Formats: sequence, structure tokens, C-alpha cells
Amino acid sequence: MGEADRAKLRHHGDVETGPGMLDFAVNVQGSGPPEWLRERLAGRLGELGRYPSEADERDARAAVAARHGRRVEDVLLLAGAAEGFAMLPRLGSRLAAVIHPSFTEPELALREAGVPVARVVLEAPYTLASAVVPEAADLVVVGNPTNPTSVLHAAEAIRALRRPGRIVVVDEAFIDAVPGEPESLAGESLPDVLVLRSLTKTWALAGLRCGYLLGDPSVLERLSHGRAHWPLGTLQLAAIAATATADAVAETQRKAEIIAADRAAMIPRLRALGIAVHEPAAAPFLLLRVPDAELLRKKLADKGIAVRRGDTFPGLESGFLRVAVRPAADVDRLVAAIAEIGV
Repeated sequence: MGEADRAKLRHHGDVETGPGMLDFAVNVQGSGPPEWLRERLAGRLGELGRYPSEADERDARAAVAARHGRRVEDVLLLAGAAEGFAMLPRLGSRLAAVIHPSFTEPELALREAGVPVARVVLEAPYTLASAVVPEAADLVVVGNPTNPTSVLHAAEAIRALRRPGRIVVVDEAFIDAVPGEPESLAGESLPDVLVLRSLTKTWALAGLRCGYLLGDPSVLERLSHGRAHWPLGTLQLAAIAATATADAVAETQRKAEIIAADRAAMIPRLRALGIAVHEPAAAPFLLLRVPDAELLRKKLADKGIAVRRGDTFPGLESGFLRVAVRPAADVDRLVAAIAEIGV
């Protein structure tokens, strides 16, 4: 893997934005967690002089298990979804297939560990109907909904990727932003399916790094082998437990409904500017196609508005941008700026 390829795979939307910019580049919803969660975390600050307790870990795992109707042993807590991707090489795959366009971190982790990777590039409209996965692949990674296309795949289509001797990893980092979480496999105890969840986006916890994997205990044990003591801190464990409660899940669904309404309002406004917006779209972001995406991105940055470049995603040539779904007032500024610049 050349340095240029590595740089593209490592690219993340946070490098597009900066202090004071209106941020459409990063998919985190809001500038920080809600007040009740801040207070919950602040209440634990006095405990930071002690190592994280086994009781806190048990409570967090139990809360996640209850949230998804799974066994406690089906839960592996993570210091962010990124840690889950970094663990994948421990499965000893002989050939990993990564379905693209999608989040690039899993491929990077596998390639840097020396795992052979086959890119399965979907054609528009980026559904699994066009996926040709090598039969030899013993590991398949797919996002649902997929970043950056915003496509929500049918659970049946993901189950169809299963084969004897193969593990299917489903990155559900954004599915809690979809009302009702349709097509999720988080509640299904399948021995060959791993489901990854992130708390970063909906709960605005990017700086705390919280997530978890759901899967067969024997597979989770292989992933966690050699892990350091206390892989998660006290505040991470507290956040995971707090956001898995029934009240928090209900709040997540309310947030998801707001995101869906904002997205529905945002799409026609962008199209009215002459921008091609990819649909179907189910995630808290949209994939845009414009004649000169890089020029538009730079001109928007000059106006203090950050959008995410799309050409770092395998399968997307130049001409693509990804924008986070935002409330109407933020979209007003984006639309006005694009109208002034022109596409």
C-alpha cells in the first residue's frame, strides 16, 4: 500500500473543519452530549483517582445486553468503534472483503496488519444487489447504513453474505439515527455475524470514544485476546451504561425522527441549486455530486463552511462531497453560500 493510498484511507472529516467553521464535514450531532449526560459524567469525576471498577464494566455490559435483547457474554465494550476495527486482524482472515464505497478505517486496519483485502465496489445506487463478494473471503465488512452513500441495506441482503467459515462484520455506527433502527442485526444472535455500534455520533461523544461489539462469545474472545488491562475508563463505562437505558433509547429515537425530517427538508433545497443528491438516503448525512467538488469544497471553506471530500472513499471518483444533515438554520447558510459560489 503506497503512502498516497494510506493517506486516503486514513482521511477523516474532522480535518476538513476548524474553529469557528460551520461544520457539515463531521457526522457528530451537536457540539456535546445532552445536559443530563454531562451531569452524569461530571458526577463521576471524583472517581478518576481510582482504576475503573469491574462492577462498572459489568453494569455497562448488562445495560447494552438488555438494550438489544442479547446475553451479557455477547457484548464487548470498546473505546470507540475504531478500536473494534483495529481488532479485526486478530481473526486471522486469509482474505477480507470490504464493501465500498464505505468508511475506510476497517480496510486500513486490515491492510496495515498484512491481511489481504478485496475491494467489492458497488455501482450506483450502491445497494448489495450489485455486490460480487469473492467466495474465498472469510471476512466481509459492510456498513449499514453505509458511509458515505447513506444507503440502508436490507437485513436479508446482509444475511445473504453469510457462508460457512466466514464472519460478516456489520458496521451499524449510524443506525441509531434511523427511526426504529430497521434492518439492524444487533438483536440477532448469529454465530458468524459481528455488529459494531458507536455512541459517538448521536450522543456527541467523539472526544470520549465509546462503542461496543455484539457477537458470539467465542469470536469476541478472539478479538479481545491480548487487550490491555482497563481498556475503557470510568467515564466511558458510565456513558455506555447511561445511553443504553430505556429512557436514553427513547431519546435516541426522537433524535432520529428529527434527523429524518431535517434530511427530507434538506434534499430539495440542495437539488434546487443544481446539485445531485443520492437517494435512497437513510443516514444523518447525504452524498452529493457536483461538477467540481474540490473547488466547491475549497470555496465553501473560504466562507467558513466545512464539507467532507468524497474522493477518499474507494469507488467514488472526483465529483463527490458528503454533507451532514443539519437543522434548517445551518442549511440556510450552506444554501446561500453555494448559491453565491455557483456549481
